[in-house]
Amino acid sequence: MRIAVVNWTRRAAGGAETTMALSLGPMARAGHHLAFWYEIDRPSDRPLLQLPEGPSWCAEELGREPAVAALRDWKPEVLYVHGLLDPATERRLLAVAPGVLFAHNYYGTCISGNKTLTFPRVRPCPHRFGWKCLLRYYPRRTGGLNPATMISAYRRQARRLTTLRDYRFLVVLSAHMRSEYLQHGFPADRVVRLPFPWLAQPATDATLSRSRAGADPWRLLFVGRMDPLKGGAELLRAAVEVARSLAGPIQLTMVGDGPSARRWRDLAGRLAADEPRLSAHFPGWIGGDRIAELFSGADLLVMPSLWPEPFGRTGLEAAAFGVPCVGYAVGGIPEWLTDGVNGHLASGDPPSVAGLVEAMLRALRDPAHHQKLSRGAIETARRIDGEQHVRVLLDVLRRAAHFPAT
Repeated sequence: MRIAVVNWTRRAAGGAETTMALSLGPMARAGHHLAFWYEIDRPSDRPLLQLPEGPSWCAEELGREPAVAALRDWKPEVLYVHGLLDPATERRLLAVAPGVLFAHNYYGTCISGNKTLTFPRVRPCPHRFGWKCLLRYYPRRTGGLNPATMISAYRRQARRLTTLRDYRFLVVLSAHMRSEYLQHGFPADRVVRLPFPWLAQPATDATLSRSRAGADPWRLLFVGRMDPLKGGAELLRAAVEVARSLAGPIQLTMVGDGPSARRWRDLAGRLAADEPRLSAHFPGWIGGDRIAELFSGADLLVMPSLWPEPFGRTGLEAAAFGVPCVGYAVGGIPEWLTDGVNGHLASGDPPSVAGLVEAMLRALRDPAHHQKLSRGAIETARRIDGEQHVRVLLDVLRRAAHFPAT
């Protein structure tokens, strides 16, 4: 097939781009012809994705219409779309060839994209997207405080939801996300849950042989965008309580960047001043071999997301290194994080610092239990069949290319 891969960027901006890029090599090796179309070449501080050989076009560089024309001249049989910034551009592209959207987030189903009510307490939003979201926007704090932003965001997501009907199929990674689109009226046979995707690092037993002396610090790891709904403040407060309960040192590394980075660093400094057994490090955004080194040296990954994570790929990447995970039971996380097997879950409705503390203590208090969780993490990662992910994806793309027009 001639498959045009479409995304807003060709930079390694996040987990969606990682998932996308890891599947493209196997698709090319299977004999398919790939091209890449993207809107902008940003963020500039992130590395370019390693893509298979093939043409690529950037709308920001060429202009939207010339870039669309170049794609049309390439004559793709199907578009494999991972999200765009501009709904009008999306509609222009879908006029070129049939499309399959990989819904990595709440694309077209939430006014803010967070799917979270934050007042009077933080909890996942159960509501279907529609005009009533405007009534909840301020009282339930589902977004910012600017009315112009609210109206603009609502219109953009409403246009996206309308455009989604033009895709032949939607593909998702979790039953949670599949139910989200079924709730919005998409036919069940056109929303396909894919098997778990390729991991950047194959699972290995090597990390299980690492030893830890009783006086060594517990090495905790957070990896993600630093914004309030990622739960970094809750993690820092929980880490202090864990250090006190275990009466031992906690070394917390928080990898990432974002609007909350400075606030979290300041909070970490204040907490460490009161509890010297806690040390927190903020290396910024890192990837590749450096993140692999952090995974291989970590004892526990903590995913304190307050919002309903669509999937939570980082937890499986850590599992390949034998690192168990603790997180709130929100979104797609419970579909791969099994309590007592490869980590522990805390209640996510509502999420609380106390619940996170208890889950972390269950993972760390008993070294033998921690080793059991590490083995469970390895087994979880080993069960992932990236080839099956690609086989199912290619079948969906093939069906989309030959799907009768409506």
